[in-house]
Amino acid sequence: MKTFYLTIMIVVFLLLCTTGIQAQTTQTQLNQVELMKQFVGTWKCELGKDTNYFKFSEIISETKSFGEGGFEGYQKILRKDKILSEEKFVSGYDKKSDKYINALIRKNNPEISLGLSWFTSSNTCERIPFEYISNPEQATPIFIYEFKSTDSMIGTVIDNNKTVGTFKWFRIKN
Repeated sequence: MKTFYLTIMIVVFLLLCTTGIQAQTTQTQLNQVELMKQFVGTWKCELGKDTNYFKFSEIISETKSFGEGGFEGYQKILRKDKILSEEKFVSGYDKKSDKYINALIRKNNPEISLGLSWFTSSNTCERIPFEYISNPEQATPIFIYEFKSTDSMIGTVIDNNKTVGTFKWFRIKN
């Protein structure tokens, strides 16, 4: 009888340990569609001074919801009140990769740029060129957006494993 109880206790112990281990390794999946809505609105980014890497002084970006979880937008890049570039973009959610696919076209260049965006935490979003979809850890450049509040975020650009710029973004209109 003692052997029976001992066996039952060991089995119960092993079941509890296995359940505990599984619970610790399970991660909650982030709702990419809901999190991406944080970008909706008109945002302004000021560089302050030009650097060797960046040739602009300000960006105005407007993002609107489109349909069920899609986005469209317009962005202009300025230098000392002169428009350097105007861009239009669309973004849509891809269930298979659990990422957003972004397409951007510039007014002065007919080539389309494709990228991927996804949240790695509830307040941090990464964006990389589309060609790195199979190997995101090799991507360059990497854009990281960290929301500090509902109306401000910090953008960081990493190129070849070096931070080449950090920008403050402020929402100027919802």
